Amino acid sequence: MEDSSFDLELELSSLPREKWWGDHYLFQHGGFWLMPESIQGVNRVAKHFRPLPSDVILASYPKTGTTWLKALLYSIVNRSYKHRLTVENPHSLVPFLEFFDIYGTPPYESTTVVDPLSDINHSRRIFSTHMPYQLLAKTLNSSDCHVVYVTRNPKDTLVSSWHFVNKWDEAREEPWPFEVAVEKFCRGVTPYGPYYDHVMGYRNLGLERPKNAHFVTYEELKNDPQTNVKNLAEFLGCPFEGEDVEGQVREIVKSCSFEVLSSHEVNKSEDVLAGVPLPLTVNSFFRKGGVGGYKDHMSDEIVGKIDALTREKFHSLGFMYGI
Repeated sequence: MEDSSFDLELELSSLPREKWWGDHYLFQHGGFWLMPESIQGVNRVAKHFRPLPSDVILASYPKTGTTWLKALLYSIVNRSYKHRLTVENPHSLVPFLEFFDIYGTPPYESTTVVDPLSDINHSRRIFSTHMPYQLLAKTLNSSDCHVVYVTRNPKDTLVSSWHFVNKWDEAREEPWPFEVAVEKFCRGVTPYGPYYDHVMGYRNLGLERPKNAHFVTYEELKNDPQTNVKNLAEFLGCPFEGEDVEGQVREIVKSCSFEVLSSHEVNKSEDVLAGVPLPLTVNSFFRKGGVGGYKDHMSDEIVGKIDALTREKFHSLGFMYGI
């Protein structure tokens, strides 16, 4: 492990860096800004992870609906075990590739991948990642695994990120100013940012390989969760069947709703979430889960600034979204 730490320090010393918030610095790696805690895991995944054709990979930029999608995908794939969401956090059931110890101990040989849910006879593994496609392309393109990507309106994503960071213990002493959060977001200097490049990487993957990559927006899911849950099941090759398909879908939608998930004692916990490098409490992943909350925080000037950026980064490339 000492060698790994040394290698990381050596790599960080060679990368562009910029202060993000408080005492936290981000390092530019492969065109994206990453926290130092993420870089070692990102490199390990890109170098050693070999997805199986049956694997499901949930990809997302932070604060775009990851927790909700983890619950939905777990319930869709493992319908007989969906009750586990009442006693286990979605992040424990669908672990992050770059954070959880999926490979066992070093040297992380690709033949020693461990299924975190091996205590149950699951037919498929489900993982998640915040890694941009541009850093995962070789890995994902080498397999017929299924990738699900969720994105969210940039303004709501920014506001959700700002709230999330201000839940950290150190924010009690030094809150993250909203105007600074806006400036960093617009410049792309955010964990796993730039946001726009992250989204477009996976959108292009969905257009190029629609049988392997399913691109969905948070707003689509909120507007019509039942249709989208059925679409996800079809995409993953496990469609709903039987006499009461609509009832099965409604049950999953309800059990994975923000209201139900946030009511479980396991998700109210102030314990630190295991397996992630930052001291994040379990309950910090549940706030409101709404659409359009940015209107309570953004002036017309800020909205105009972000919308102009969205037109440049999305609309000019044919992706009419985000405004």
